Amino acid sequence: MALQAGLTGCSGGLSGGSDARERALQGLLDRWAAAVRDRDESAFLGAVDPAAGSYREEQRRLFANLAAVPLASWDYRLVRTGGFTPAPGDGRRVAAEAELRYRLAGYDSAPVTARSRLTLVERDGRWYVAAGSRRGGHQLWEQGPVTVVRGERSLVLGVGQDRERLRALADLADKAVPAVGAAWRAGSREWPGRVVVEMPASLARMAALLDSPVSNYRGIAAVTTGEAGGSGAAAPADRIIVNPEAYGVLGAFGRRIVLTHETAHVATRARTTKATPLWLSEGFADWAAYRGTGRTVRQAAPELSRAAAAGTLPDRLPGDPEFGFTGEAGRLARAYEEGWLACRLIADRWGEEKLVAFYRAVGSHARRDGAVETALRSVLGVSPEEFTQRWRAYVGEQFASG
Repeated sequence: MALQAGLTGCSGGLSGGSDARERALQGLLDRWAAAVRDRDESAFLGAVDPAAGSYREEQRRLFANLAAVPLASWDYRLVRTGGFTPAPGDGRRVAAEAELRYRLAGYDSAPVTARSRLTLVERDGRWYVAAGSRRGGHQLWEQGPVTVVRGERSLVLGVGQDRERLRALADLADKAVPAVGAAWRAGSREWPGRVVVEMPASLARMAALLDSPVSNYRGIAAVTTGEAGGSGAAAPADRIIVNPEAYGVLGAFGRRIVLTHETAHVATRARTTKATPLWLSEGFADWAAYRGTGRTVRQAAPELSRAAAAGTLPDRLPGDPEFGFTGEAGRLARAYEEGWLACRLIADRWGEEKLVAFYRAVGSHARRDGAVETALRSVLGVSPEEFTQRWRAYVGEQFASG
């Protein structure tokens, strides 16, 4: 159960054993998964090697940590095995790789897929799980007992957080969902209108969930996993992961913007592809978050406001590298603000429905090259050069009058 979220696909066929052996190993994993679904601790631990003392205690804790998590499904698939090696006594062991697929009840229409490396051991003709190691990031339940708070449109999972804080998070997520639904409009049929939010105990624990260095998320209040979907493809399950430290220093309005922004990523996932530039995906999410709040451009774009005062407004739309979390903080903030104003321009000059249509048109392309250019012409009736000129003029107008 030491597993990594977000890995997909297969790593080849089974190898190194007979069909009977493979069926026995898969049968072990099937029993282990059924014990999780049935909440049967005895059966779950019965699949763990009795001689694996520390690993057995680790699995006991993990099983308890999962107690409140609402599961719609939980299954393992044996992906590959290695050769036999001797085990203490008369046993034998084999290294294996297994894939977990699970769904949260009422929220996931498609499963989260995760992988782990396992050591399986045979004793007296029976196979057991003797050890395991993750491939990448943690699962939330590996970090401690999971507290679950249900909202009307949200499911919040937390570790090391009090229920009151998680309830406040659910309340904000419940408000974010209809706000995003009103903004996304034509895309609403592709999104069930609910979100899953996870709040680990610390920034370090957040980084562990995402299998990334802590420095990547310092000062970042939240991220959404798995934003890239695919036109016509089933969207994998999304998770909004909240950094309790950066989120905690925000005021009420800032928290509202963060949750609405990340919820917009969930809503647009199926139409966000490799063809979608970050200025559009992040700009749309900010546009949905600020829509209807009454905030002025100067309030919502302070970095650009300072650039305008210094006479250094942008001459081009920001590229993907400018959205890197590890870059200079002011440049990152300006990239978000520039993308937001590009989407705001489309909504103001062409209409909100055109903005949604433009987003969908860009994402429908198989590759990045030509996607924005084609959508600009087909949806908005302008060339890339003309759109950039209009955007630059629009940005200047906003700060001249702001």
